[in-house]
Amino acid sequence: MSADNYDDGWQPVTRLGRMVQEGEIDSMEAALNSGLPLKEPEIVDQLLPGLDDEVLDINMVQRMTDSGRRVKFRCVVAVGNRDGFVGYAEGRDDQVGSAIQKAIGIAKLNMIRVPRGSGSWEDRSDRPHSLTRRTTGKAGSVEVELIPAPEGLGLAASDTVRAVLELAGIENAWTKSHGNTRTTVNLAKATFNALENASQSRQPRSRGVVEG
Repeated sequence: MSADNYDDGWQPVTRLGRMVQEGEIDSMEAALNSGLPLKEPEIVDQLLPGLDDEVLDINMVQRMTDSGRRVKFRCVVAVGNRDGFVGYAEGRDDQVGSAIQKAIGIAKLNMIRVPRGSGSWEDRSDRPHSLTRRTTGKAGSVEVELIPAPEGLGLAASDTVRAVLELAGIENAWTKSHGNTRTTVNLAKATFNALENASQSRQPRSRGVVEG
């Protein structure tokens, strides 16, 4: 399919965007492996059309300004193609709908590829449905551990963790969580960080990068 069929008049402003529009890069994996920064959500729209998104949390945030009390909405969103790619972000705006759209746009820029496998050496499935290794992620006081599981187990996870894993295309996994897991934003972010740690473990780490 040519870019003109679905770019909706998009005029890329980055090198990666131009390479995608011109067909030099034609897959999300190639875009992530290019080493070029992902700064335009349209790149993801073009390489991963039909992404699913899920609002994980909406919170009203109030703060005092010189002109009085100001109310904003913070939305936590995950996006994914349910086949190995997932993104996560928070967005804030005066209106709920605008906050959701902001978060979706940022989540696309945070897209990662999650390595998937059969989940167990005893599992004879050729279809990638679980994680390839045990991984952990932290956010605030929350720590989430994701453990590969054989086909048929399903997702032994809370609703928030399950939502992020499903968008990533993980169908079978054991999970453990510690800390204040009632805080949805930290639980979701810790889950995403665990998936990101799993994806980075396959590549040489950049010097000077400190994992958070």
